[in-house]
Amino acid sequence: MKVVAFNGSPKKEGNTYQAIKMVTDELEKEGIEVEIVHVGNKTIRGCMACNGCARNQDKKCVMSNDDVNEWIAKMDEADGIILGSPVHFSAIGGTMKSFLDRAFYVGSSNGGMYRHKVGAAVVAVRRSGGVPTFEQLNNFINYSEMLMPTSNYWNVIHGTVPGEVSQDGEGKQVMSVLGQNMAWLMKLVENGKRTVKEPEAQNKVLTHFIR
Repeated sequence: MKVVAFNGSPKKEGNTYQAIKMVTDELEKEGIEVEIVHVGNKTIRGCMACNGCARNQDKKCVMSNDDVNEWIAKMDEADGIILGSPVHFSAIGGTMKSFLDRAFYVGSSNGGMYRHKVGAAVVAVRRSGGVPTFEQLNNFINYSEMLMPTSNYWNVIHGTVPGEVSQDGEGKQVMSVLGQNMAWLMKLVENGKRTVKEPEAQNKVLTHFIR
């Protein structure tokens, strides 16, 4: 089994990376392969709402001058996905948001690419805004019919300068428990496929309120 984790911080090994690493360390202990992708230092344009990915049905965004399609392919191949972001004005970092908008629209418009994969979100924050950012990341996971492991608190860890999260004892435990629960859930899914029939995907019903 494999997990791909996305670091939405501009800093390659800042506190967001450290939080992701606390989770992935637990996954690796359980024999799960991990890859961490640095997103936050790239130039990523937001979704243009062209609907080209839905028309083409090739599991790709029509914009091909960045790394987004490569990352989408990694998500498609993975059994689990971790979304990590710093907090910018109580919200997801801009580059990470642009990536997620495109990647998850491609996924939802191409047959539900991430459906029933295991997905988790983690947030690193100096002081406030961690929970709103966590909820925003979870929206992508919930919308895609992914399966979400939990921890013993919200998946938010505190620190300012890189490495300072190591002083947040409670946050460290949250990340550790999340990693253990994620590994367990992934194993349940993998083993359950042999004995429990997966529910069939349904075509989405769209209700428009403007008549």
